[in-house]
Amino acid sequence: MKDLDKNLIIKIKEGDMDAFRLLVEKYKDVSLSLIFSIVKDEALAEDILQEAFIRVFHKIDTFNFKSNFSTWLYRIMVNLSYTELKRTKINQDVNDLSQLPENLISREELLKVENQKKYIQLALKKINADEALVLQLFYLSEMSIKEVIKITGFSKAKVKVSLHRGRNNLNFQLKRLLGDELKNLL
Repeated sequence: MKDLDKNLIIKIKEGDMDAFRLLVEKYKDVSLSLIFSIVKDEALAEDILQEAFIRVFHKIDTFNFKSNFSTWLYRIMVNLSYTELKRTKINQDVNDLSQLPENLISREELLKVENQKKYIQLALKKINADEALVLQLFYLSEMSIKEVIKITGFSKAKVKVSLHRGRNNLNFQLKRLLGDELKNLL
């Protein structure tokens, strides 16, 4: 994978737009999920993703291969996401499902309509942004603790604490959303 990224980046630096499209295609889903874990708004996450890839395109010449491309890319994504959060001051508690009337949707209906990823995204929306980010990077992007530290700028202790608290809070939120049906989800 690292060799593929290196070859694509070299081609991009030489002006190959198809190589850039391949790079975007490779990283767009994980990047969108990462951004969403911070901003908790799908439309805003898509806007940030687009802006981030524009920046990557314009700054690709500064990438020096000293770290993994994914680490460099995700750092850009994280920085833009936090900048946008500060700029717009998004309320992290929007779309709280606990405010829905009990009789509106049964848990069984929710399980039929939504899939595993949707529930995890809903639960991630409800936990602290730093915890959601660290969980996203470590588990879904399969980054090491060192890479998470580089991307987030957090200390090693904060990453480990965020992972621990994030797992507990994610589990709590999934239990709130699904109750006894949680065991059927996982």
